[in-house]
Amino acid sequence: MKRIYLDHAATTPVEPRVVEAMLPYFHEVFGNPSSLHSIGQEARRAVENAREVIASFLAAKPEEIIFTSGGTESDNTAIKGVVSAMEEKGNHIITSAIEHHAVLETCKYLEKQGVHITYLKVDKTGLVDPDDVRRAITDKTVLISIMHANNEIGTIEPIADIGAIAHERGVLFHTDAVQSFGHLPINVNEMNVDLLSASAHKLYGPKGVGILYVREGTRMFSFMHGGGQERGRRASTHNVPGIAGLGKVVELAGEIMEKETIRLTSLRDKMIKGILDGIGDTVLNGHPVKRLPNNINVSIGYIEGETLLLNLDRMGIACATGSACTSSAVEPSHVLAATGLSHDFIHGSLRLTLGRSTSQEDIDYVLEVLPGIVDKVRSVSTIKRSV
Repeated sequence: MKRIYLDHAATTPVEPRVVEAMLPYFHEVFGNPSSLHSIGQEARRAVENAREVIASFLAAKPEEIIFTSGGTESDNTAIKGVVSAMEEKGNHIITSAIEHHAVLETCKYLEKQGVHITYLKVDKTGLVDPDDVRRAITDKTVLISIMHANNEIGTIEPIADIGAIAHERGVLFHTDAVQSFGHLPINVNEMNVDLLSASAHKLYGPKGVGILYVREGTRMFSFMHGGGQERGRRASTHNVPGIAGLGKVVELAGEIMEKETIRLTSLRDKMIKGILDGIGDTVLNGHPVKRLPNNINVSIGYIEGETLLLNLDRMGIACATGSACTSSAVEPSHVLAATGLSHDFIHGSLRLTLGRSTSQEDIDYVLEVLPGIVDKVRSVSTIKRSV
């Protein structure tokens, strides 16, 4: 049976050249980078080489890059670290209603500790209004955290404008760039960000490694306590194979990002048009233009997304729905709810995220089989059109 993977926003396969770059650090160059002997220092060179590659990719300084275990740790470190360091100034954070759970759950935790959180609304396309950010800032605001691009609906936020507002008011600005890193150009200076989170496994790298960019001079306490790794900012022995892999991931992304963006955007737009034209009672979620080049998120009315996914999987198509949260309980997507989408459409959301292996033939196959699957699922759906 034909197998098509269209869930690249969830994770990606590791690029063979990345695996090749990682292998020596499992069994040949296996030293601890904190060790002073030559074996350890050889491993340290791999860590520092990766740091330089990543810093250059972001227009940052190597010493501004902290290696972490992934996007979730980076988000936690940025938010909790800044709040702890800035408690004398204030205890107010501004974020959006559509952030990843790594940000929202961290904010909920901090609320229980007495931190005040403002959750900004978004418009129907998922955009945050920079003027809403400006109005929400108080003299107690210590951090603004707005994601670069949404993981569900693909909307790209006006990060540079929000960052400029933050800096005008002397507030630190963090962005979760897990979905955009390596897929969109990122210049931390032009984007006015002080902290930025990213992860390797969304970009054909290994799971369990990521980065946090921290602008020089930014006040932030360490989230991980232990040794003095990463200039005392993140304790724990370095994941040298993972870091070497992340460095290779970024190197490869820099070579193909521009061409791949053009290719994926063309495939994305063809699939969106094919679904909207071929299936009735279907709407596009997210911004029609300001969206990730590989993201398609549609809501098909009067249907259960989970049933749709199972039927697509039987046809060899792996994708996702926004109507289920990360637990086993089925809940409406907080992102789609924040955009004002009706209940009848939220539960029929379908996210298809393209990748380097996605071909024109894959798009054609999905457009061929999806309408029939929708008809079949609608015929037995418990969600019926209101009369």
